[in-house]
Amino acid sequence: MRLGVTMFATDRAMAVPELAVEAERRGFASLYLPEHTHIPVSRATPPPTGDPVLPEEYARTLDPLVALAAAASVTERIVLGTGVSLIAEREPIVTAKAVATIDHLSGGRVALGVGFGWNREEAADHGVRWETRRDRAREHVLAMRALWEREEASYEGDFVRLTPSWAWPKPARRIPVLLGGAAGPTLFRHIAEYGDGWLPIGGAGVREALPALRDACARAGRDPVPIIPFGTDPTPGKLDYYASLGIDEVVLRVPSGPREAVLPVLDTYAATYVSAFEQLRPTAPDAGLG
Repeated sequence: MRLGVTMFATDRAMAVPELAVEAERRGFASLYLPEHTHIPVSRATPPPTGDPVLPEEYARTLDPLVALAAAASVTERIVLGTGVSLIAEREPIVTAKAVATIDHLSGGRVALGVGFGWNREEAADHGVRWETRRDRAREHVLAMRALWEREEASYEGDFVRLTPSWAWPKPARRIPVLLGGAAGPTLFRHIAEYGDGWLPIGGAGVREALPALRDACARAGRDPVPIIPFGTDPTPGKLDYYASLGIDEVVLRVPSGPREAVLPVLDTYAATYVSAFEQLRPTAPDAGLG
């Protein structure tokens, strides 16, 4: 099993390039960063954490693609992912170019975690009607996939219209698109259609959800996709449990804070867990997805 890390990267937290170097040095396989372009002051949408006040880190997040590009320039092996990108809020042609560029420059180390969001006001500021966000995300991913993989790409949908176009660089490998969200038939249908894996936040309920996900993939004529429990607070028993389910990667949560707050956690995780599992595959293109 490989272990990765995720952190709310903010202007007050440990610098992402430094975090990536320290995580890679300790044998972690991946680094994932979340995304919020902004947080509207309105609190009509309650915090997803259940807290009465939304933690400040949500409003201070760095752009994950810019931060991951910086991390790519100082690392060699670690997989660099979004966890998760709010892809319905992003312009897909520009985003496809940015993701392909990072993957090209990093030698094939990008994973695109995609989510559908929780903040209605944030989506509205991007012109996204809440009830369309899943369909928009789907079309954005499909249009990006066309740009990444076809010599002459085009796409025609309800939200994206791409006339036959050229776009380089192409990614160094197939970009894995990992869908985040709670277990359910809608999410699993999307994963089976256009996803390459599932990022369940925290990982609770994975065993119970496995049959439904496998069934959705089978109905789509696909083999089962990887499951990567995300933002997990680890214990030895929990990681052993995931390994018993055939899970190849778990992404651990580290605090959003300065170097002196983050490094002791990385050290503890490395000393307690990393040595217990095979971490990095021999070559970067195979890392991060089992």
